[in-house]
Amino acid sequence: MNQPHQPSKDTAESENLRIGSQIRDLRKAKGITLVAMAEKIKRSVGYVSQVERGVSSLPIPVLQAISEALDVQISWFFYTDQHPPLDERNHIVRHNARRSLNFSGTGIREELLSPRLSGQLQMILTTFSPGAGSRESRKRKGEEAGFIQSGSLELGIGNKVFLLKAGDSFSLTGDEPHWVLNASSDEEAVVIWTLVGTSY
Repeated sequence: MNQPHQPSKDTAESENLRIGSQIRDLRKAKGITLVAMAEKIKRSVGYVSQVERGVSSLPIPVLQAISEALDVQISWFFYTDQHPPLDERNHIVRHNARRSLNFSGTGIREELLSPRLSGQLQMILTTFSPGAGSRESRKRKGEEAGFIQSGSLELGIGNKVFLLKAGDSFSLTGDEPHWVLNASSDEEAVVIWTLVGTSY
């Protein structure tokens, strides 16, 4: 049985502060007010302020909406303290040098497998703790596909629900509302995503 990987409380709080300050700095650099940002992502001004101060959790759909409002890919927020050699920088990602992103309070951790933060193609490894995910439908720009590396995952597409297990894969177009959820009570689900488009 796989034991869920959870970042420590200090690590999660540090991640919240890092992401929040990045959002604030980028918002100000683009001349977007708190009020305008709140309107763009359909949240309150108070909530956006809390996110920027690192005191509020940041679910994936909200970070996706913020990324679109700021005109950056979600991978812009990924972080690593490892710096690859110059000759590997645009081609290779070593296991211990992946850019990562912990979504505090969601049970979801993402690691960027792509060597570049720009471009249309992204590969992301997502680890869902037991019960992590949501049955709330969302859309994204561009196509995406996934491969279940371990565990199981519920995938909702429109009115249909599919149970995917290790070794299964799927593909989605940009105009299909969908959701994902690890319904297991004791096992992580690990998914490798391939994303094509402007944002994840």
